[in-house]
Amino acid sequence: MIQRVRNSLSELYEADETAWLDAMADLIEQDRLSDLDYPHLREYLSDVAKRDRKEVESRLTTLLMHLLKWEHQPDRRSRSWAGTILEQQQELALEASSGVLRNHADAVLTKAYAKAVKRAATETGLEVATFPEVCPFTVEQLLTADLTAE
Repeated sequence: MIQRVRNSLSELYEADETAWLDAMADLIEQDRLSDLDYPHLREYLSDVAKRDRKEVESRLTTLLMHLLKWEHQPDRRSRSWAGTILEQQQELALEASSGVLRNHADAVLTKAYAKAVKRAATETGLEVATFPEVCPFTVEQLLTADLTAE
């Protein structure tokens, strides 16, 4: 019986991840922990953690790139840039305002800034040396400051 449940859960994981998640939640609610699909559960949780960390780094990079463009091309500022800055800031705050993802944001800030500088240089045509060598923002500033204020 337990093996049949595990096999069907394994097949469900491959066919419909959302239905599989519902089934996992139901088993937990019923305190049927021995029936959980542990191999796929481990894989799923690991994938979610990787995706969340990647998302935080991506949002940091995009936010920083637009801030660099905002600072170094004031004559090209637009509502679109301001909107992108605000959107990235708000989404980053939702994901990384505290806990593990906040710690991750702190840990990858330097890496995200280096990527942002390269992208900003490419998009603006400015030399990489135009931009500060070290990120001029802390994660706290990126999460809370009015970044497009003059």
